[in-house]
Amino acid sequence: MDNNRDIRQTSKLQEPDLKIPVSGMDSSRLQHSQLVTTGMGQSQPVISKQQEEALIRYNHITYLLYVLSYFTAGLLWIVPIIMNYARRQQAEHTWLATHFDWQIKTFWYSIVFAVIGIVMAVIGLGGLGLGVFSDSSNVALGSTGLAALGGLIFLFSFIWQIYRIVKGWIALTDKRPVQ
Repeated sequence: MDNNRDIRQTSKLQEPDLKIPVSGMDSSRLQHSQLVTTGMGQSQPVISKQQEEALIRYNHITYLLYVLSYFTAGLLWIVPIIMNYARRQQAEHTWLATHFDWQIKTFWYSIVFAVIGIVMAVIGLGGLGLGVFSDSSNVALGSTGLAALGGLIFLFSFIWQIYRIVKGWIALTDKRPVQ
């Protein structure tokens, strides 16, 4: 029975403490920090505090570029995705990795949903034109419905992307992983 208790105690000692206080915050709000265990059983941070602060600023810039892309007809939309792929490896095994993954997934899912919505709308509008020319109200009605559904999917993609940018940026400002 004593052997089981010793095993439980040693396993507890080997688990790293994954929460460390952040300066300027009370102890009730803790930052998640990934630690790696060295060969001697000690836990050390994966990246330095300076590297962490640089990656935080970098993520603020990428979130800002996503927002600014709405005012440039999407021309800036490709810049933050390239930036995220460029620095993704530096944040590996840290809470900041969730922000890089979050932004990358937001970009690609938004692209997929937007393309699906646009294709459906274009096919629907094309069918609407054919229905009007052939004097078929059924084709025109179905095509209008398809175009409307495509427009709703595109609108959903737009709103969903804004939601994810805001949610991620708030989590970054609070210095916590995005979930």
